[in-house]
Amino acid sequence: MTQASVDQQPPHELNDTDALRVEVYGLLAGLLREAPDQALLDWLASLEIEQDGGVLAERWAQLVAAAAKASPETLSRAHFRHLIGVVEGDVIPYASWYRNGELMDEALVALRRDLKLLGFERAGHTNDPEDHLAALCEVMAMLIESRSFNEARFFMTHIAPWAASCMADLGRVDTEFYACFGRLGQAFIESEQSRLESEASRAPVRIVEP
Repeated sequence: MTQASVDQQPPHELNDTDALRVEVYGLLAGLLREAPDQALLDWLASLEIEQDGGVLAERWAQLVAAAAKASPETLSRAHFRHLIGVVEGDVIPYASWYRNGELMDEALVALRRDLKLLGFERAGHTNDPEDHLAALCEVMAMLIESRSFNEARFFMTHIAPWAASCMADLGRVDTEFYACFGRLGQAFIESEQSRLESEASRAPVRIVEP
């Protein structure tokens, strides 16, 4: 996704929490779109996770351990099998599929209306419909970076109703790295929902329900 314009709050540097959220959304988007290369696996394997007794820290530690054992070649084949497939993968990471049972359905139509309202356009280098979960994660990262007033409402309307279920399904595949990634994604989306649901009612721009 690319961002043309969006309602913003007065600019200032992101706090540490929001900067980390941007990075996590970026990681989710990247791993949903394509298999990790060796540099990304090495970076993940090098992370030191401080255990605080929470689910997110536990899931991060599991992904770190899985990254240390994985190879790009194996994960390239696994990514195709789990998320793309000859006809479809084990998991179909589109809002329309999870919300309407069909691809290119009502959820995509509603999303396109809101993306236009918020000033977003589909990037020219991708043919995926805009309701691919990777694209929605990219939008969230840009909304957080721009300190948009519409961050919470966008999340609650277009991500909260289905994305945790999608990532939970990925968490059940038979490739350890992708299963760990799915479980981390599920925990992160659920934590975001807890964070943002109270803010969504105060967002000033009307978002179209699918």
